[in-house]
Amino acid sequence: MLEINGSRLIISDLVQVARNGIQVELNSDARERISESFSWVQEILSSNKPIYGINTGFGIFSDRSIDAEDSLKLNRNLILSHAVGFGSPLPQEVVRAAMLIRANTLAIGYSGVRPEIVDTLIEMLNKGVTPVIPSQGSLGSSGDLAPLSHMALVFTTDKQNLVHESGWAHYNRQKLDGKSAMDAAGIQRIILGPKEGLALTNGATFSAAIGALACFDAGHFLDVADISLAMSLESLLGASAAFDRRIHDARPHPGQSYVADQIRRLTEGSTLVDAGNRIQDVYSIRCAPQVQGAAWDALTHVQSVIQREINSVTDNPLIFGTQDILSGGNFHGEPVGMVMDYLSIAMAEVGAISERRIFQLLDTRVNTGLPPMLVDSKNEAGLNSGMMMLQYTAASLVLENQTLATPDSVHSLPTSAEQEDHNANSMTAARHTLQIIKNMAQILSIEIYCACRAIDLQLRSNSKARIGTRVNKAYLSIRKEVPYKAGDEWWGPEIDQVRKIIVKDEFTKP
Repeated sequence: MLEINGSRLIISDLVQVARNGIQVELNSDARERISESFSWVQEILSSNKPIYGINTGFGIFSDRSIDAEDSLKLNRNLILSHAVGFGSPLPQEVVRAAMLIRANTLAIGYSGVRPEIVDTLIEMLNKGVTPVIPSQGSLGSSGDLAPLSHMALVFTTDKQNLVHESGWAHYNRQKLDGKSAMDAAGIQRIILGPKEGLALTNGATFSAAIGALACFDAGHFLDVADISLAMSLESLLGASAAFDRRIHDARPHPGQSYVADQIRRLTEGSTLVDAGNRIQDVYSIRCAPQVQGAAWDALTHVQSVIQREINSVTDNPLIFGTQDILSGGNFHGEPVGMVMDYLSIAMAEVGAISERRIFQLLDTRVNTGLPPMLVDSKNEAGLNSGMMMLQYTAASLVLENQTLATPDSVHSLPTSAEQEDHNANSMTAARHTLQIIKNMAQILSIEIYCACRAIDLQLRSNSKARIGTRVNKAYLSIRKEVPYKAGDEWWGPEIDQVRKIIVKDEFTKP
């Protein structure tokens, strides 16, 4: 059971809820804060003081006063009019992560909503009601308005409680209209009160949800990249000098030192490393600690930003008391958008350097005597194409990543008659990061597949040779599921099998 209180949510716990269905509950102190904040809103309403989003319109209409009797309609109209997203649905794990983040940020107690709002989000998570959210249509300012509105459609309503205005949701492996899904799960839909519609839709919550999952996956695949590097180093009979601790102590970037340490540990006991008697290797081997290490350092920074974001109040205005209602810009997704761009660049570079090692493994001019394209023997070259097309696929994914890694946060278009004149584009940045990581995982699968084959060929030519103990563990985990095939095969399904192996935690454990 995960208890949320607004300030202690960590990325790994978020992943457990989003992917593994860990149950959630609201901290009792947080419940009291939420109730107090809600009482402040009631006092504000009785004073008739104009407060943005409580008794005024939204965006360009912030100067329009709204009568108290129209407050319920104002909040319902906000949800209905803003649920205009487009595109393929987001993965359910992203939606669940966003629901948890939204519940957590409301739990901080500056948003003025009833505890029932947070309770309903938690109940949906615990019972498995997941709104269907289009993936496109958010600028990340004023937060992820369209995605959050689609989410709210499912569990909010008005007195008419119309089915066709309830959105869509997944429940018990079925796609249902939102009303039917909530009814089937036994969860009461809510008629929103003052401020509650705005509290639900302000904030770059879906951007942060994707960002948190991306950080978690990036860390795993950076560990995989260190293993794939070690495998390629072994199969190319590479020089160990580039990983000597003294080199990295002389340029003490933490990530660089970490990668070099990893390679030394992974290849310990190897007789293939240094067997090529070379002073130095190509950059994709020799400079890999500097490149992959920089990605580790980038991830450390990105994680710190996302960690703060998922424990932040991101709607507007914020209620600090009956006399302290402040309008600001915490909903703006720039912090998330910028770090997603940074992570995209880092992961694209890891994929790019992996592809260069694949190229090295296949080119007979530089692969230390291995057959061209890693065919079973040089006599088979021509009749068999070997791994040739695998490098094509990797190169294509690298090129796609280079396009996707072009920063999104530097692009902005004004909205709401220029009331919102600078937008973050954070949702697009986050979606691109997620795709880059998926592409990188496939590139690493190809490198590991080729490196395992190259290791087979090296060991066949020298029966007394040994690979590092930890590299051997990774190698055997692949060969257990994907045995060596001499002639040309349908490599595609085997690459897919390698990918299934490397995504598991067990693959990166010592």
